[in-house]
Amino acid sequence: MSRWGIVEQAERDERAAEARGIAADLAERGVSGVAVTWVDNSGITRVKAVPLSKLERAAAWGIGVSPCFDTFLLDDSAAVAKYAGGAVGDLRLMLDLDRLTPLVAQPGWAWAPADRFRQDGTVHPLDQRSLAKREVERLAAQGYSVRAAFEVEWCVSVGPGDEFVPACAGPAYGFARLTEQSDYVRDVMNALTAQGLTVDQIHPEYAAGQYEVSVAAEDPVGAADTLVLVRETIRAISARAGLRATFSPKVLAGGVGNGGHVHLSLWNGDGENLMSGGGGRYGLTEPGEAFAGGLLARLPALLALGTPAVASYLRLIPSHWAGAYACWGLENREAALRFVTGSTGDGAGAANLEIKSFDAAANPYLLIAGLLAAGRAGLACGAKLPEPVEVDPATLPADEAERRDVRPLPSELAGAVAAFEADEVFAEAFGPEFVDTIATVRRAEIKLFEGADPEQIVALTRWRH
Repeated sequence: MSRWGIVEQAERDERAAEARGIAADLAERGVSGVAVTWVDNSGITRVKAVPLSKLERAAAWGIGVSPCFDTFLLDDSAAVAKYAGGAVGDLRLMLDLDRLTPLVAQPGWAWAPADRFRQDGTVHPLDQRSLAKREVERLAAQGYSVRAAFEVEWCVSVGPGDEFVPACAGPAYGFARLTEQSDYVRDVMNALTAQGLTVDQIHPEYAAGQYEVSVAAEDPVGAADTLVLVRETIRAISARAGLRATFSPKVLAGGVGNGGHVHLSLWNGDGENLMSGGGGRYGLTEPGEAFAGGLLARLPALLALGTPAVASYLRLIPSHWAGAYACWGLENREAALRFVTGSTGDGAGAANLEIKSFDAAANPYLLIAGLLAAGRAGLACGAKLPEPVEVDPATLPADEAERRDVRPLPSELAGAVAAFEADEVFAEAFGPEFVDTIATVRRAEIKLFEGADPEQIVALTRWRH
């Protein structure tokens, strides 16, 4: 697929021929329709679907969709930004045939993510997946690649009602929770595996009715695609079991909430993991430290992408393993940037950075683009990491925290938006259209919840993500 130029007729013909072969295979597997998704700036996965008989044309010419979704809010209302919003215009969803996957939990359906193009065949300037691809290419031009994975936490409720009724009652991380929903958790694991994903682990989590699944790391855009597939598979398996899944940052106002942690590792052109084998602290190489330093320096602005909802800041609180402080540390689950070495002897494959501040309200493509841009900026300036933090940063005396530059991250969405708008790296990487549109959507959500208390915020967001 042409990314930055015009889709030419020869390419359309090639895509049509490929789709014909795929459609024949899907028909033999009982597939009738293909769901094609994109994720809006509020983190909601939106969809258009075509019958299998129209897959060939959809592959060549795309599926029509309004650009209005660039300014949709989580409640399906819409803002109007300088470069986006309103009723005029049309785009084309160009599905990624390489990621087309029959859906185990939705018999008769297949899924594919899409890039959004203009009708003239050029990339839509506000397409988040294309932005992430561009950042991957910019990093590759410097001789680097990144492996990425998203952790997925979700809570499961009994029945279809809007109140949250935990589907299990056992202790946090307890085997009892696995026993209570044994068939369900097995079905989630098996469905993901049958769809070509590698499940690294799956287990009960801390919050009421909460589970977590981790999948293998892959290229950054692929990781974002996989996150969409994992979440929608879990949602479908839940519905078939008479349960209801939520990925919301906060499910109960007094609860812990669902995180959306991201794992990243930087690799060079020789296939070496630059988070290991170096002479720096904990084996970091100079490029690995610089990449990490770029992430740490821009965490407040990155919250506008990775912690993007009003409800996100009900979760992002100190001493809750949410990463509420801009600091880093070895295996420190209270630091926003946790450095993971893996078991002794396994660092070359396992060493990575975990960013803990983010949640599932994020558009994963926007977040990947922001993380890569921040890391690339760190590489460009040879960023250095400060002294690592080996305790809960909330427990540091004020003078020591100041000396070590350990800062609390913004405690509300408005602070993150201001940091994002003021950041020159994101201004250059995203461009004025994206910066204005993202900021407009965030401010519109802030206004939407103006005056609401935590219970009201949670009630209105619980089932949106």
